[in-house]
Amino acid sequence: MFENFKVYETTIAGRPFSLETGKMAGLANAAFMARYGDTSVLCTVTASSKPREGVDFFPLSVDFEEKMYAVGRIPGSFQRREGKASEKAILSSRCIDRPIRPLFPKDMRNDCSVVATVMSVDPDCSPEITAAIGVSAAIAVSDIPWDGPIASTSVGLIDGEIVINPTLEQRAATELNLTVSSTADLVAMIEAGGNEIPDDLMFDCIMAGHEVNKEIVKFINGIVAEIGKEKFTFESSDPDPEIMAEIEAFCIEDVKKALDTDDKNVRDAALLPIYDAVHAKFDERFEGCEAKLDEIMYLVQKHVVRAWLKDEGKRVDGRGIDDIRPLDAQIDLLPRVHGSGMFTRGQTQVLSIATLAPVSEAQKLDGLDEEVSKRYIHHYNFPSYSVGETKPSRGPGRREIGHGALAERALLPVIPSVEEFPYAIRVVSEVLSSNGSTSQGSICGSTLALMAAGVPIKAPVAGISCGLITGDKGVYGDFMTMVDIQGLEDFYGDMDFKVAGTHKGITAIQMDLKVHGLTPEIIKEAFAKTNKARMHILDEVMLKCIPEYRKELSPYAPKMLTTTISPDKIGDVIGKQGKVIQSIQEQCECTINIEEDGHVFVAGLDLSKAQAAIDIINLIANDPEIGAIYSGKVTRLMTFGAFVEIAPGKEGLVHISKLDVKRVEKVEDVVAVGDQVIVKVTEIDDQGRINLSRRDALVEVNGAVVEDDAEDEAPRKSGNRRGFKRRDK
Repeated sequence: MFENFKVYETTIAGRPFSLETGKMAGLANAAFMARYGDTSVLCTVTASSKPREGVDFFPLSVDFEEKMYAVGRIPGSFQRREGKASEKAILSSRCIDRPIRPLFPKDMRNDCSVVATVMSVDPDCSPEITAAIGVSAAIAVSDIPWDGPIASTSVGLIDGEIVINPTLEQRAATELNLTVSSTADLVAMIEAGGNEIPDDLMFDCIMAGHEVNKEIVKFINGIVAEIGKEKFTFESSDPDPEIMAEIEAFCIEDVKKALDTDDKNVRDAALLPIYDAVHAKFDERFEGCEAKLDEIMYLVQKHVVRAWLKDEGKRVDGRGIDDIRPLDAQIDLLPRVHGSGMFTRGQTQVLSIATLAPVSEAQKLDGLDEEVSKRYIHHYNFPSYSVGETKPSRGPGRREIGHGALAERALLPVIPSVEEFPYAIRVVSEVLSSNGSTSQGSICGSTLALMAAGVPIKAPVAGISCGLITGDKGVYGDFMTMVDIQGLEDFYGDMDFKVAGTHKGITAIQMDLKVHGLTPEIIKEAFAKTNKARMHILDEVMLKCIPEYRKELSPYAPKMLTTTISPDKIGDVIGKQGKVIQSIQEQCECTINIEEDGHVFVAGLDLSKAQAAIDIINLIANDPEIGAIYSGKVTRLMTFGAFVEIAPGKEGLVHISKLDVKRVEKVEDVVAVGDQVIVKVTEIDDQGRINLSRRDALVEVNGAVVEDDAEDEAPRKSGNRRGFKRRDK
């Protein structure tokens, strides 16, 4: 039945890898079941036979689909089925999309759909890497025009040693999470998060991944040679060369004048009448090609910008090739939030807001990996007004999720541990104005917001981008890079190489390309330029705005205290039906969260009340200390004294002789049931019974003086307690 079934096997990082075809998804243009260890991902690719009408881009969709059965779980949603893609799945889709997209013909308009369905997960073998290789193989053997194959590899760094495709245990110890995608010759995509990795070490790790990719590409090429299909022909969307030449001659000088400004609004306004003039002159002459005219105008602008950069070393805003746009940093723009910072670079402006909350508000995750929650959350919003457009908000798209994840990855290495700073932290970056590099602006603004909020980050983080223009010879010939690219240079250029880090090293990289890949020389130059720019931003702008994180939190931020109790005492602190913990929260106006290992987190706006809650919890979980002073509530009155509860379940006797600094005839003369009093622990007998003294507490705390007749009063015998059942056994 499956006469075309074939299996191709190799080894990657010491683990078996195979590609199976001919058994599943036979109606797709091509399909492979990619298996790495016990990880299995079905990778399919399909393309329409005709181009889509009315689009000026290649309509490619890439979906990485997580199936919860892959890890033996039922989805946690109400419907108990997979729904909207998780952020992790979207980020995985982007990591597959970015390196494969530039390898498709730029003038093709046939819809193309890539789907990677994760069906089984081996924690030691990444489904993302498995999917990336399987997708590359499927497109390569299909009849869809493509300049691949490519391969992807994960690189870790443990104790200074480079590790390829780290296992689950190794991922827990690695200082670096790096994904490298490349063709046989060029690096096509870099996605990295690292613990302040020096530039030269990061370069070595990238090259190590590239070397592994070369072998995988060779493996896929062997499969293509055996079963690869002939690529289909398609209708090119490129404009007619004669029409292109005539329109360019008509408008190029006007386009140059319009583009020659550092103000995006002025530039856009100057281009509008040129578009109108082109349509007025050529719509009738080139009937049926009206839709192509705007595309030709795009190509004319692209030609002007690239020629200025490549041939004249000129940038549209007049900067030098390695100059950064004017920078500004501010904090405390919003009075009631826990921390705010605004970073402005030219016409790009991002306002970031930090919010602190109890650890219990960490985000819960329901995915295929071992991560079940995250305590640091970063969100990025890109409203239409930031680029002067009118468009309703429909929630974050894939780009917004990707940029938020990049900023989160860049800042995560400097976020203090939960033991150092027991908070859940959320930062939201609002893009107020965009003219390129908003993701890097969000990193800078978020660092300011965290420092203003009093988060003890290990080091400030800044981000910057580097662009690329290649000549006619491509990346192997002449090229040029420029730092801090703005919108037009990103739009018409070949690369957006984003690098974030501290003084010490790199914390995140994200690389977007429009060419097939980069040579090692280009990567080295990009690192050198972004390093220099990063140091300038940190030293000359951000640290001059706020030189170190604040030592005190905002008065509107919850004050967080923590303690640790024995796990077998958790039930005592919670109490029957939660009554004890609810009582403490109500009394101390705080929120209490207890983890299974005995870590206790108390959050409240009033630090003294939060501390009182900690004291009560410690008292419940541990025996009272002799000599310690506590605040307690009078629960019962007897002729010989009063019982005082110093914590739920912890009650002691204040003998009448110890009730006051003066002689007491009746207990009722001094205290009543429900009174809050301070007491000192004077004795814990061998039966665990607690003796308390209000008199000693008044002397020690308030400086009260004991009257003579009270000093001479003979203490009653403890036997007077006989017949009364104690509640603090």
